[in-house]
Amino acid sequence: MYILLIEDDADLAAVIGAFLEGRGHTVDYAADGVTGLRLSSQECVDAVVLDFMLPGMDGLKVCSQMRESSGRMLPILMLTARDTLEDKLAGFAAGADDYLIKPFSVKELEARLLALHGRAAFSSRGRLLKVADLEFNLDTQCVKRGEQMIQLRPAPRKLLEILMRSTHRIVSPEEMEQALWPEGEADRDALRVHLHMLRKEIEQGEKSPLLHTVRGSGYRLCEPDAP
Repeated sequence: MYILLIEDDADLAAVIGAFLEGRGHTVDYAADGVTGLRLSSQECVDAVVLDFMLPGMDGLKVCSQMRESSGRMLPILMLTARDTLEDKLAGFAAGADDYLIKPFSVKELEARLLALHGRAAFSSRGRLLKVADLEFNLDTQCVKRGEQMIQLRPAPRKLLEILMRSTHRIVSPEEMEQALWPEGEADRDALRVHLHMLRKEIEQGEKSPLLHTVRGSGYRLCEPDAP
């Protein structure tokens, strides 16, 4: 998961971050509410760990504004030393999905995050395209392979959507050109460049090839051993 941790206690943030990264997650940090809110809107975040008491903007206000500005199911887990029923109700009213009282076990924190992420992915699965370990979230326009985020320009991203929606068949160059230039003159050379950029980004490193050229017909995005 790509987790945004908004916590002003540097020591606690370091402990949480080290544990989650050691478990294979990617963690981004913010030490105040304003920065955390900005990062939540700019990054492809899978879940947010949000402290109740923050400088600049408290956790309740941050949570509420995240819910207002986000058009997706972004899991938010609040951390706090406050354990009264009123505090918990205030957190849930602001839009939090779960609540963890300090001190807590980092193992429990991860377990709760995994559960929240799993429920969010299930509820929005119609808007999540997936082929092997490659995922494309249509709501956030975020692309990742495994735990690695992939930055794509608009044209390669559009081609990826077409290919991931059509894993059962070969997509012709003409179909791709129509998608990229619906009212303009098609450019076969530019199409080749966009496909080259797409292949380079999704297959970087030691990743298994997913984008296959079918000579004389077009392109297909599928697992290497797909029939």
